[in-house]
Amino acid sequence: MTALRQRMIEDMKLRRLAPGTQTAYLRSVRGLAQHYNKPPDQISDEELRQYVVYLIEDRQLAPNTWAAVLSGIKFLYTYTLKREWPLEKVVCSRKARRLPVVLSTDEVSQILRLVRSAAVRPCLHTIYACGLRVSEGVGLTVADIDSARMQLQIRASKGDKDRYVPLPALILDQLRAYWRTHRHPVYVFPKQGRATATDTLSRKSVWRVFKAALAESGVGKAATVHTLRHSWATHLLEAGVPLTLLQRWLGHTSPRTTLLYTQVTQQAEDRAIQALYDLIAGLA
Repeated sequence: MTALRQRMIEDMKLRRLAPGTQTAYLRSVRGLAQHYNKPPDQISDEELRQYVVYLIEDRQLAPNTWAAVLSGIKFLYTYTLKREWPLEKVVCSRKARRLPVVLSTDEVSQILRLVRSAAVRPCLHTIYACGLRVSEGVGLTVADIDSARMQLQIRASKGDKDRYVPLPALILDQLRAYWRTHRHPVYVFPKQGRATATDTLSRKSVWRVFKAALAESGVGKAATVHTLRHSWATHLLEAGVPLTLLQRWLGHTSPRTTLLYTQVTQQAEDRAIQALYDLIAGLA
């Protein structure tokens, strides 16, 4: 490991970046260094500019993708090299705002019924029923389950925030039943379902099993495991859960992020259209 890489890792830890973010940032810097076959601190401002052109024109990366790559490189320049970011007034890396894919309740049931893995099935059920990110689902510990208050405590999640989410009784029963198969002292979903495991079920395993179930279900949407979280939020919004409460359960810092779900809530839109029709009917 080079001294520069070690320094960047230390800087990311000091800034308390999530492990996944650290991995992505290092990958971005490594890609830049490999492209020019020299250390990133020896790359000129013009070479950096041409690298962005390469990402856009040659690799044809989507705006969100190359903007994410630049975020990692910008971190290196700003915090590790203590240099001014040379592309501040050159590159507009504003991310496109896309509406999330949302599954109906029937589609969620259809997909999850086809999950046959004894470990992944209760994990995916928990992710959907509690609106979790996949990392939060696989990382659940026994101590996170508050059966007296019927809540899950999500610790040090995105943004290093803790939050509580409701825990349905059906999910609690499933978690208890699965835990009895391995009785790990810490993890709810230990690797390979073993009591002696030193790590949790991998996110890749959950993604792979979900992808297989999605393909078998015939649901033609570009859904991922994270789609379950989007769908949970949309379904609760349609059921009348207040936006402020949903924001707290999701762990969103800004209400603007939660407001995105109002744009994919079909039932709410249908009710609004009917209200409009009723209003106009009074003019007849």
